[in-house]
Amino acid sequence: MIDLVLVGIGTGNPEHLTLQAMRELNAADLILIPRKGDDKSELADLRRIICAQVLTNPAIRVAEFDMPRRNTTDPEYHRGVTQWHDAVATVWTDAIRTHLPRGGTVALLVWGDPALYDSTLRIASRLTPVPSVRSIPGIMSLNMLAAAHTITLNAVGAPFLVTTGRQLRDHGWPRGVETLVIMLDGECSFQHVAPDNVTIYWGAYVGMSEQVLLSGPLAQTGPRIVATRAEARARHGWIMDIYLLRRCPPVVKGSQKLR
Repeated sequence: MIDLVLVGIGTGNPEHLTLQAMRELNAADLILIPRKGDDKSELADLRRIICAQVLTNPAIRVAEFDMPRRNTTDPEYHRGVTQWHDAVATVWTDAIRTHLPRGGTVALLVWGDPALYDSTLRIASRLTPVPSVRSIPGIMSLNMLAAAHTITLNAVGAPFLVTTGRQLRDHGWPRGVETLVIMLDGECSFQHVAPDNVTIYWGAYVGMSEQVLLSGPLAQTGPRIVATRAEARARHGWIMDIYLLRRCPPVVKGSQKLR
């Protein structure tokens, strides 16, 4: 019998682990660390650092496995994602059987929180046999972005929408909402937004020592973000970024609208 614990670790800063996360990691029999190739070796390194700093139980085994790469050339996005999830589930199953053949508790360190734009819970449901699964929440990148810029996610009494760069690019700014939080955007899709009266708050590696922040009117700040993002990605070999777009309504004076 396998108990699978998905532990949200926030954005990579060991100081942001919750007490619950640290307790769950120390109660596991096995911790699995994914390797995503040399170009993203820092992601595995950060998980190793967290284990070194947090684990107090010397009996816990830490094992690593190579993550399959997703086929990004498939024109059918959802089909490509489904095939990738199946491949990852197979690798997980093999790693668990190899390192924990008699069963026990397996922990996976999940970037951010398992509940928000993360595939770990979906992949876990594909394991054979299906294990008992628990999800431990972590600090989300949108929380870290707001804290880094010292802003609120929502305007007074107003909603905000969390979506992806793909959705923003393909469908534009949704109606009825003035604040968008954009995740999983490798193409700087804010370039498809009319910049009038829009402020952007952007951050990469939020919460980490490499953190980079830019904010300001979209028209002036957007090009700076594109250049800064490209430089940071080239330097580190990977990048995780997130941004908030806020549309300010025009100021009304009498019968005139000032934009």
